[in-house]
Amino acid sequence: MNYYAVFDVGGSAIKFSLMNELGNFVEKASVPTPKDGIDSFVDTIETVVKNFQEKNEIIGIALSMPGAVDVETGFIKGTSALPYIHGPNIRDVIQERTKLLVELENDANCAGLAEGWMGAAKNVDDYICIVIGSGIGGSIFLDKKIRHGSHLFGAEFGYMILEDYLNQPLGESWSSLAATGGLIKQVAKRKNLDPITLDGQIVFNMSDEGDWEVQEEIEKFIKRLAVGIYNLQYIIDPEKILIGGAISKREGLIEQINEKLKIMKPTEECLNIQVQPCQFGNDSNLIGALYHFLQRRSSPLSGVSKGK
Repeated sequence: MNYYAVFDVGGSAIKFSLMNELGNFVEKASVPTPKDGIDSFVDTIETVVKNFQEKNEIIGIALSMPGAVDVETGFIKGTSALPYIHGPNIRDVIQERTKLLVELENDANCAGLAEGWMGAAKNVDDYICIVIGSGIGGSIFLDKKIRHGSHLFGAEFGYMILEDYLNQPLGESWSSLAATGGLIKQVAKRKNLDPITLDGQIVFNMSDEGDWEVQEEIEKFIKRLAVGIYNLQYIIDPEKILIGGAISKREGLIEQINEKLKIMKPTEECLNIQVQPCQFGNDSNLIGALYHFLQRRSSPLSGVSKGK
């Protein structure tokens, strides 16, 4: 059995695991994400890998990363909460330090890869994964392959303009209105509160306790989610649409989105648009990062072949 060091790099924490090529977790933990630069970041990766190597031979390192990851070159374009990862060749730097093969992919793409490998999309070829957090990201898969886009901005669903485009140059994006951060912003504005005092859980607790103003904002939030999903269905026409992110675990949310989609259905159309939750939750980026490594390196046990 082959073993891999797998990392899910976020703005505040790096989750890491020792995994085998079947996607099983052997060990799993996390550390705070270094803030002071690339050297501390690589030191952290190296320390974890060396600890794993004390018990098992490690074949390679797989990383789930924020930003516009160029899987061919190893550079990360765009912006993220970790400015120091944009510039150096992350793959080459880590390979040079650890002397191991390294592959990296965008975190939202990793979430989608996990679902296509052995999750909610394992039996379909064409699907999209919408990840809802402080913003809205995602991934597009056609014929089981990620579509990165010519500028690595494929599936940046949150940039879609949704409302108010006649009154300002860019209008309100899907992220600004229908991400968890957008919901918090709308509730704070409605309640005359500082957004920093709120999070998604607090907002939904306020609704559960009967705050009718918050309930109205959540109703708008769900409708806005449904509108974006409706548009994506008619643009891409996937077999499945999956919803990820912490908010997807909210009891009843998926059902409420599907109810809105049912109401929006044109009477002359036979297409029934529905969404379902991602299967793996907080483990999805780790599982997907490993699968990406296996794809790139064409592991005979992974059941996949290398493809762009």
